[in-house]
Amino acid sequence: MSFESAMAELDQVVGKLEHGDVALEDSIKLYERGAALKAHCETKLKEAEEKVEKITVGPDGTAAGTTKVEGL
Repeated sequence: MSFESAMAELDQVVGKLEHGDVALEDSIKLYERGAALKAHCETKLKEAEEKVEKITVGPDGTAAGTTKVEGL
């Protein structure tokens, strides 16, 4: 599942929970789904952050490789 899809579904889950018209058992299931989606999004963000940290730029400003840049 893409980050964007997970965020869209998470937004729907939060909306349903905030609205308050959900039975207790369904609320628990929605909360569990929301927690799983949140964890998925955090993983995707961490992966993206790690990729960005590895990008190096050559003298002409173009991407030159994928070595970790210190301090990012």
